[in-house]
Amino acid sequence: MSVYLNDIPLQEAQERLQKALSEAGLWQVLGEEEITLDEGALGRVLSRPVWARLSSPHYHAAAMDGFALRAEETAGAMPSNPRVLKTDEQAVYVDTGDPLPDWANAVVPIEQVEPVGAQGEPTDDLRHPIQIRIRMSLPPWTYVRPLGEDIVATQLILPAGSIVTPVSLGAIAASGHSTMWVSRKPRVAVLPTGTELVPVGHKVQRGDIIEYNSIVLAAQVNAWGGEAKRFTITPDRFELICEAVQRAADCYDLVLLNAGSSAGSEDFSSRVVEQLGELLVHGVAIRPGHPVILGMIRRSEQGGGAAKQVPIVGVPGYPVSAALTGEIFIQPLLARWTGNAAPLQPLEIEATLTRKVTSPAGDDDYMRVAVGEVGGRMLAAPASRGAGVITSLVRADGITVIPRGVQGLEAGAAVKVRLYRKPAELKNTIFVIGSHDMTLDVLAQYLTERGRRLVSANVGSQGGLVALRRGEAHLAGSHLLDPQTGEYNLSAIKQYLPNLPVRLVTWVGREQGLIVPKGNPKQIISLTDLTREDIHYINRQRGAGTRVLLDFHLQKMGIIPQDIRGYDQEEYTHLSVAAAVASGRGDCGLGVTAAAYALELDFVPLFHERYDLVIPCSFFEGDLLTPIFDLMADGEFLKAIHTLPGYDTSQMGNIVLDCWNNYADLFKGGL
Repeated sequence: MSVYLNDIPLQEAQERLQKALSEAGLWQVLGEEEITLDEGALGRVLSRPVWARLSSPHYHAAAMDGFALRAEETAGAMPSNPRVLKTDEQAVYVDTGDPLPDWANAVVPIEQVEPVGAQGEPTDDLRHPIQIRIRMSLPPWTYVRPLGEDIVATQLILPAGSIVTPVSLGAIAASGHSTMWVSRKPRVAVLPTGTELVPVGHKVQRGDIIEYNSIVLAAQVNAWGGEAKRFTITPDRFELICEAVQRAADCYDLVLLNAGSSAGSEDFSSRVVEQLGELLVHGVAIRPGHPVILGMIRRSEQGGGAAKQVPIVGVPGYPVSAALTGEIFIQPLLARWTGNAAPLQPLEIEATLTRKVTSPAGDDDYMRVAVGEVGGRMLAAPASRGAGVITSLVRADGITVIPRGVQGLEAGAAVKVRLYRKPAELKNTIFVIGSHDMTLDVLAQYLTERGRRLVSANVGSQGGLVALRRGEAHLAGSHLLDPQTGEYNLSAIKQYLPNLPVRLVTWVGREQGLIVPKGNPKQIISLTDLTREDIHYINRQRGAGTRVLLDFHLQKMGIIPQDIRGYDQEEYTHLSVAAAVASGRGDCGLGVTAAAYALELDFVPLFHERYDLVIPCSFFEGDLLTPIFDLMADGEFLKAIHTLPGYDTSQMGNIVLDCWNNYADLFKGGL
């Protein structure tokens, strides 16, 4: 039976690998080397402790520019009763850092000295007066750095296992060392495999996949103290992969074999490991990343190094799975091999989950989340769950692990988040939940330049208002049309936010229409074409303002949704609709002009609408959202939005509903 068919718990997988490494003599620091104190030493791990050879300072040193003297000779000095000392005999000029004469035990700062000439008259020669007049009494060792004040010879400066930082380099140098002993960097081979892969920069054709997992894995290895080597892409041929793995195992300390770890017809990784060594694990109960492979490869007689075996990790091909495999298996191993006494320990905080999530009961589920503080609560918003969505890691602020046996969590559940970002960044995060609009990406860039970070979740206009009601966002984008009045958002605010005072601010006017393939081959010109048998429509999700807009006009035209092929096929953003049309999954979909142009599609304009920002009044008191209000009048920002087709900013910043002035009228008599 294939080992892959029996996913094992993460802890058991780690224990199997540790046992195999221990038996091979590889569960320890791999080696050490002596290096100089230069920029290349940063981030290295000390393999030996650093003991001070010298004291610092190694003499009594002046801490100020002034005159070295015996403190006892200043006894009784005061403004009305100064002491006069002869230079060279009783006082000697010193600069900061100069050694004190053996007889001196204090320094009087130059600004507290009155230089005196031969006849007792004042002089401007501060450095070489005949005498000095002092009007203050000095205790012994005033303004003196005594021998060993910072470092005393033979004391421990840094223990083995410490990571070398810029300041630790200074301490090592100050203690009398010009070199230090550090752990040898583990050499790691990264082998991408796949016939469909093409290198970065290569012209991409249909069916090609840009190979970037090796870039991510190599960068992780280098960041964690290793030294990565990316191999060229190996096609999906068993014998070629075997040859590449054996070459790598003969020269490197660890082999990362990327892709081919599942059980498909061209997934050779497990067979390669069995052919060249021992397969320890094929399948771990984690998501994403469960088809990970752990094994040991035998070195050939030509292989270098004392070890006869080399560990290999079969890294899954999906980008998120690959990156998380690095965090879960590779980082702890590199920390062990370098002797890092303080391996990566992300800061962990508690946050409240913003929506319900499901999880496979038999796996540890590593869920990416965006984190921000809203109304004094730290919130965790789940990101896209797909193992192939590398951008979900880019946007993620941290990871929440849902343990095995838990099939999901409800909205409002308390979760622990392992942070990727510093807490200070989260304090400056603006949570936007609601309708998708491409101008929010422009806003995010301009806010970054102003010390803010915009995190948006596309759940539709209705979903955004619900998020505001639950206190899960700072603002929401909305364009909900009321069929009865023709107004935008007011009736929806009355329905969803009856007890939450908000300010409704016009953001942009925008054009909505049908996104169609280049050249509009099926000659789609209106919503009536959606009922044609040869048309497959791509819809937006329930609650989206665009979906509401569509349903409103379909009703006016007497078109039944069931007569539209693809009406139930939903996407969550305008760009996703455009991508579906561009890929041939659909013939058209309702969206904004900019989304069509972004993917070089054609556009059939149909409607103009108003897209607003709904902002709870409580968030006007702080300064978090101030940059947004400032940008509404910023010429450069408005110019950037105008580069997107189909947008109108002439009404941007208009207050449709104020926090208090019109709020009572809105809810008193209805609309």
